[in-house]
Amino acid sequence: MDAPLRTHGTGRLMARQLYYSVDQVAELLGLHVRTVRTYIRDGRLRATRVGRQYRITHEDLEAFTGIAAPPTAAPTRHAEVSAIVQVDAVDTDAAIRLTNTVMATIHGQRQQDGGRLRVETVYDEERAALKIIILGGLDVTADLLKVIDTLIEDRE
Repeated sequence: MDAPLRTHGTGRLMARQLYYSVDQVAELLGLHVRTVRTYIRDGRLRATRVGRQYRITHEDLEAFTGIAAPPTAAPTRHAEVSAIVQVDAVDTDAAIRLTNTVMATIHGQRQQDGGRLRVETVYDEERAALKIIILGGLDVTADLLKVIDTLIEDRE
């Protein structure tokens, strides 16, 4: 069975992609890469291991989703940030206020630009330390770090 042809941005004809990387499947399905790897390890998504990487066939992706997988363009380069901000000497009330403000800020940013951003907070009451874990695009993460910096400066 031949794969249908599609045009690439340059106008050249290219065959539909037969194999997808874990990153491509995550992007297509709007999932985190770790989630896709978990599906593979659990046997919910069939994949073939090639060296240290998995490859998913077009047919297996269609079987997993129940719908035809859209053709993908050539891979585009993007960058993401993983950051942990630790704020020391924070009492419980201040940690709650800071967490609520950060969460409200990211909710507003998501609605404005649809940027990919995930934030989690962990408060260690015994050490009076708040950790803010940030995963996201460069711009939205930089904006959030500025907000956190401002909030921390105001607290001092």
